[in-house]
Amino acid sequence: MATRLPYCGRFAPTPSGPLHFGSLVAAVASYLDAKAHAGRWLVRIEDVDKPRAVPGAASTILTQLEQHGLHWDGEVWYQSQRDSAYQDALDQLHAQGLTYFCTCTRKQIKARGAHYTGYCRDRQRSATGSAVRFRNDHPTTQFSDRIQDHVSLDSMFAREDFLLFRRDQLYTYQLAVVVDDHAQGVTDIVRGADLLTATSWQLALWQQLSQRTPRFAHVPLALDPSGRKLSKQNHAPALNANNAAQQLRTAFEFLKLSGIEPVSSTTELLQQATTAWRAKYLS
Repeated sequence: MATRLPYCGRFAPTPSGPLHFGSLVAAVASYLDAKAHAGRWLVRIEDVDKPRAVPGAASTILTQLEQHGLHWDGEVWYQSQRDSAYQDALDQLHAQGLTYFCTCTRKQIKARGAHYTGYCRDRQRSATGSAVRFRNDHPTTQFSDRIQDHVSLDSMFAREDFLLFRRDQLYTYQLAVVVDDHAQGVTDIVRGADLLTATSWQLALWQQLSQRTPRFAHVPLALDPSGRKLSKQNHAPALNANNAAQQLRTAFEFLKLSGIEPVSSTTELLQQATTAWRAKYLS
């Protein structure tokens, strides 16, 4: 059995706009878990989908984190600078016979059903103009989660041959996040519950690319009044730099952390919240 590495967590936002309350909840949860474990907390900018990256958004996000007292360890990594690492992983998977080329468009996939059916699996497509998919022969449909407990995702989406490389010549989030978490020694991933299916795919990749797997904890999603996930696509308002302490307190309330006094210092608030997180999740 591989020796467990010292605790290392991370927050990995997409720079498609400024942070909003939903992303603050995810950042706070991952930060508190790292501090409660006396571990490291990294920040990585997930700009592997280069067309989605908004100029200046990464800098804004880092400033917002600092305004809320969420200071990270080490250097910030940018996925847009790591194509060679992703290609190395893709080459490794290809050498293991775990990938294939796919020419299906989104329209064609949708016409065949709600999920990708493996249409190109055995059709020997050319690499030119093709995407690359993972042969998900041994899907991870169940896993333990520190917050959600036992997670079962026995669905066709969890069993899907997911994309590793897109037809527009971009590496996918699924590949990049596993390669980077492994390279940075991330041991614990705390993030929103909307990524449960992605976790099943990523665990399938972890089993092929590493001798270890991280622990996962998925926090509930912050929703808007219509019941939709707070997101940049849904025009969630950006965090207010002049209201950092109150926004932190609201995030703690959402995470059901108790015993936090209403002080104005973000440092003191985060110290209290770390104690509350430790009592709630580590005791």
